Amino acid sequence: MPERRTVALVTLGCARNEVDSEELAGRLAADGWELVEEAAAADVAVVNTCGFVEAAKKDSVDALLEANDLKDHGRTQAVVAVGCMAERYGKELAEALPEADGVLGFDDYADISDRLQTILSGGVHASHTPRDRRKLLPLSPVERQQATDVALPGHGDTAPAPADLPEGLAPRSGPRAPLRRRLGSSPVASVKLASGCDRRCTFCAIPSFRGSFISRRPADVLGETRWLAEQGVKEVMLVSENNTSYGKDLGDIRLLETLLPELAAVDGIERVRVSYLQPAEMRPGLIDVLTSTEKVAPYFDLSFQHSAPGVLRAMRRFGDTERFWELLEAIRSKAPEAGVRSNFIVGFPGESEEDFAELERFLGAARLDAIGVFGYSDEEGTEAVSYEDKLGSDVIAERLAHLSRVAEELTAQRAEERLGQTLHVLVESVDEEEGALGRAAHQAPETDGQILLTDSAGLVPGRMVTAKAVAAEGVDLVAEPLGEGAGR
Repeated sequence: MPERRTVALVTLGCARNEVDSEELAGRLAADGWELVEEAAAADVAVVNTCGFVEAAKKDSVDALLEANDLKDHGRTQAVVAVGCMAERYGKELAEALPEADGVLGFDDYADISDRLQTILSGGVHASHTPRDRRKLLPLSPVERQQATDVALPGHGDTAPAPADLPEGLAPRSGPRAPLRRRLGSSPVASVKLASGCDRRCTFCAIPSFRGSFISRRPADVLGETRWLAEQGVKEVMLVSENNTSYGKDLGDIRLLETLLPELAAVDGIERVRVSYLQPAEMRPGLIDVLTSTEKVAPYFDLSFQHSAPGVLRAMRRFGDTERFWELLEAIRSKAPEAGVRSNFIVGFPGESEEDFAELERFLGAARLDAIGVFGYSDEEGTEAVSYEDKLGSDVIAERLAHLSRVAEELTAQRAEERLGQTLHVLVESVDEEEGALGRAAHQAPETDGQILLTDSAGLVPGRMVTAKAVAAEGVDLVAEPLGEGAGR
């Protein structure tokens, strides 16, 4: 009888990392590893790190150190770093953090079982040397689909699937469909639409360690969605670094408009949500599909980042206050109750007081449902590091605090505007103390507000309930189910 090997995956960062963790879980389960929830109960704790900004990197290091502490008073024998921070820093991270028994890059994912077994047995797997992953794929987008030797987390691999898959694993419908194992029972799951990014925003290092943009094939996205529906998933959220570019390397930049109705028609799926949209790439046809397709959430996660033209140009982005307002008006003219969220950076090099006031002017009339505000910080390897006219940390902190307060007030006002609306709420949890909690179409998981239902009788996670918004608590809403038969 083979020796029992246990592994726990600790996931930090965005929904894309969550998909990657479930792919790693699928590979490990297929090779006989037993997946456990708690790192303290595992032989190996695998920490899927985030390498986006300084705060996220600190959280990743803290998680690795916390897992390392378990080696002194728990079952855990090894701690391994994977994910964006591990990919981005490789040997440098391994040297700076000897508590990690292994630092594995994306190229190690296909052989994750062997890598963990080597480390668990006391061996050493050399940490990878970071490289610019944009250079691994052809410059021409249409040639990238032939580059099958490049590791693309969340896209699957070319190795054949085992003949007898353990229970709970996603079957692979083709050579590029992923082997996936769910790590939770939420009725919501993310599906990776693409990887990488071809944009060159001057503040962002993601393309250098995630690579150039490459789409997954529609058949693979559909196949994975069908499997998730069979596992009880009711809402799928399409994720990538830039969903508006989907299909450009497949010869059809409008492929998302075709794919969304097909995903919405999958048996068992109640809602399809699209995240990570670039305002400069929004097109009328995509707005039409997002606002008029049954079971597709009229939800717009628009990456504005700022609204002052000078700051946007320095970021190597496009637009201004008026053009962004026009985009929002185009959306709301078709779906007045559409949800819109965005993130903004304050204190970017050269941001004047007038620029900051312009951003506040934009937000004052934008009526966004959720607003993320971040203070600028230098990210190594980005163009903005070399910019002059850097603002002092005290100025950045002051602007961050001010705009965060403004954002809190504005999003609370927007929530109050929704009072009286009829909402379709996906129940995500039912608790004796907290009651039934869920989300409406204008609320994405983790990042936005939630709905507290006034009556939880007969409700279970995964049920869709029709309810009326009766009160607001900040960005959260309280809603009353509309009688029997209101849910499905």
